[in-house]
Amino acid sequence: MHKLVEHFLNYVDVERGLADNTLQAYRSDLADYLAFLKKRGLNDPELAGKDDVTGYLFELKRRGYQSATIARRLSAVKTFMRFLRVEGHLAQDPTHSLSSPRLAQKLPQVMTISEVERLLETPAPDSPIGLRDRAMLELLYAAGLRVSELLSLKPGDLDTARGLLRCKGKGDRERVVPVGGVALHHVLVYQSTVRAACKPKTGMPLFVNRRGKPMTRQTVWKMIKKYARAAGIRREITPHTLRHSFATHLLENGADLRVVQELLGHVDIVTTQKYTHLTTKTLRSEYDRAHPRA
Repeated sequence: MHKLVEHFLNYVDVERGLADNTLQAYRSDLADYLAFLKKRGLNDPELAGKDDVTGYLFELKRRGYQSATIARRLSAVKTFMRFLRVEGHLAQDPTHSLSSPRLAQKLPQVMTISEVERLLETPAPDSPIGLRDRAMLELLYAAGLRVSELLSLKPGDLDTARGLLRCKGKGDRERVVPVGGVALHHVLVYQSTVRAACKPKTGMPLFVNRRGKPMTRQTVWKMIKKYARAAGIRREITPHTLRHSFATHLLENGADLRVVQELLGHVDIVTTQKYTHLTTKTLRSEYDRAHPRA
């Protein structure tokens, strides 16, 4: 990895407080960009011009990458180039006039309330794994958590007396989210039985594997896919589907958009507004079904 890229990664880590996943994405994207430049005989990113960057975008298109991936790679390169310009390594930014490819607006996949209930009730209630998994699923849906937020929770982050949960989201932004009584019950059962039996060391996350060690995101993904199949849900279900469903169900039942924004930890309300498209779509379908002159 070029020393300027390492300098850049250190900068965004310290100054912007990006999440580890975002930093890894920057590292991977810029490594691919540098490899492309090297094939063109450029060993120094400071020497790259606009034609080199556009050439990289055409190369990504030739490889068959989707517009979303190309847009992310371009965003990484543009951010890197702006950094080089500010630091005085470039006289001008060659990516200044480049725009990202247009992205189709994709609405998030959402489960019905019935599907959520079937999914949550699938883990076996008489096994340690089932008790743990039920608690995890309940908390994902009750608090609208990202899977990374769920797995980073510590026992002390849950205020059972007041029914509140403290978690850190993207960019280490902290938020406090209410947790319903059903989810709290299942988490407390898990803590007092399964987690206690694992005897995890001090400082371990709230949810651990059978050896008392931290769980991985891949494990949670596989777990949810397994329970979705067992619940007879044929669509693709991921941990984020529960987060999308959490937000949509709140809005469908009258929650204020600003409140949902706070619960999800979105910095910009525009990010939250995509869920209003889903609720409007539901309203339209119900109108068409029920109105005699629709």
